Amino acid sequence: MAIEDWFLTAAERANPVSELPAWTTGNLAEPLIHGAAYFDRLVTEVEALGPGDHLFFTDWRGDPDERMRWDGPTVVQLFARAAQRGVVVKGLLWRSHLDALAYSEAENRSLSEAICAAGGEVLLDQRVRRGGSHHQKLVVLRHPGAPERDVAFAGGIDLCHSRRDDAGHRGDPQTVQMSPKYGPHPPWHDVQLAVRGPAVGALDTTFRERWTDPMPLDSENPLAYLRDRLRGADLSPDPLPARPPDPPPCGPHHVQVLRTYPAVRPRYSFAPDGERTVARGYTKAVRRARRLIYLEDQYLWSAEVAELFAGALRDNPDLHLVAVVPRYPDVDGRLALPPNTVSREQALSLCGRAAPDRVHVFDVENREGQPVYVHAKVCVVDDVWASVGSDNFNRRSWTHDSELSCAVLDDTRDDRAPTDPGGQGDGARVFARELRLRLWREHLDRDPDGAQDDDLLDPASAVRAITAAADALQRWHDSGRRGPRPPGRLRPHRPERLPWLTRLWALPAYRLVYDPDGRPLRDRRAGTW
Repeated sequence: MAIEDWFLTAAERANPVSELPAWTTGNLAEPLIHGAAYFDRLVTEVEALGPGDHLFFTDWRGDPDERMRWDGPTVVQLFARAAQRGVVVKGLLWRSHLDALAYSEAENRSLSEAICAAGGEVLLDQRVRRGGSHHQKLVVLRHPGAPERDVAFAGGIDLCHSRRDDAGHRGDPQTVQMSPKYGPHPPWHDVQLAVRGPAVGALDTTFRERWTDPMPLDSENPLAYLRDRLRGADLSPDPLPARPPDPPPCGPHHVQVLRTYPAVRPRYSFAPDGERTVARGYTKAVRRARRLIYLEDQYLWSAEVAELFAGALRDNPDLHLVAVVPRYPDVDGRLALPPNTVSREQALSLCGRAAPDRVHVFDVENREGQPVYVHAKVCVVDDVWASVGSDNFNRRSWTHDSELSCAVLDDTRDDRAPTDPGGQGDGARVFARELRLRLWREHLDRDPDGAQDDDLLDPASAVRAITAAADALQRWHDSGRRGPRPPGRLRPHRPERLPWLTRLWALPAYRLVYDPDGRPLRDRRAGTW
């Protein structure tokens, strides 16, 4: 397997100003499925930090009172206690929109102030494109005296309410406001990646580039800047401690850090024209797909993104696209719901026209039949290339907001047949295949130890198995739930087709507000990332 066949080269990254390496080798990446698993691991790792160690984090939303375990500590207790015992705690939280608009300005500010009072420094960062957000979810833990202990966490899980769910999918007792279709405690499906090895240094660099960027923190909103000055907010980041050397190699995984930064004025010092390695990385991997693309995504919007998949399906007659998405959008209401609905219907219709029999889209419910909100951002291609990140499959995530994803290639071949499902000599790889199988075992109610994997290995039989299970569960619901409930939690996703009059205004609203384009004008005109 040639790594550059799958990963972006330094030239293809197209951001020579950044100090980020094209990729790193010798890493150990571990998917943490569900917020409960991630939060538990994060508590263990943070509580092991001592004086002089580093705790750096970025987040879209942080709820101070979110319990990391059922009996605590909360997010603010965990990070504040670390600062009090001498850990260097630095954070970048998106400044956010108002809580009245169902965002988290007050929560993010409260977390920032509490950690600062304990001796850390957490800044509210509004260095975004107008209407955009900082969406990266990253925690970097460094031990300058023992780099082999360094670990970083990157993926889709925020440090906030609703995220602490597990495989039972009965929801987090502490919830965020969302569509009532998900009930009082919305079940939540998500994935985070734990990374050890040299890739921790690359993720550390990602944090440091944002922290040291000279652009004013409130550059996008002068009124917010004035309010922050009046409140005495910290608007000037203090210097960071010296960057430790990269951790030593510790595993068989190559990791490529992929990011999105928009084209903004004033420019980011580390990405003068923005960065779209998320879009470029997915494009390269998807175009190499031959048998199976598996996605889990919160949105799966955008004609531009859907056309990438549609093109791959047209070019490869044996290729199947399997996607798991939420049954309903997270928002409700006459104004918010239609743009969310029409965007996914449009994207799925485009893919379906390219290959009607090879596009399989499902949503998830728990064993009680309650829909599960899919917030994960996962992609597996031909059981070779895999990614876990914060970026959704839409134009906003690929061009407009700040995003962070880790793509993984494993040196270790999986010797279970088919040993080379893509037929290109790359071989099935343990990390990618096992990530897909772990997710499918849960969705199909299969043995978590892999004892029932035989029909899930080959892409053709795997698609038949997942489709048959979802169809059986749908028939059970259609029959009035007569007889025993079939195994599995997937049902065929049935996007709503909106009336033409609603589509008339919902499509432009979706393009302008929900899915804006953050590319430089020349790239928009050329239709490139």
